[in-house]
Amino acid sequence: MAYKIIASQCTVCGACEFECPNAAISLKNDIYVIDPKKCTECEGQCDTPQCAVICPVPGTCVQA
Repeated sequence: MAYKIIASQCTVCGACEFECPNAAISLKNDIYVIDPKKCTECEGQCDTPQCAVICPVPGTCVQA
């Protein structure tokens, strides 16, 4: 499964884009989105999905 960003909660701070080891996060139409084809939930790279860890708004980066 991939993670997704809850658009209504996203502050567009950009922290997640630079933290993602798979370059799965990008800015589209003034909101950040996660490409489910690239998202591995950081498996094999980190203990927890880095977008969820770095996001300043709890519950914005969630499992799809």
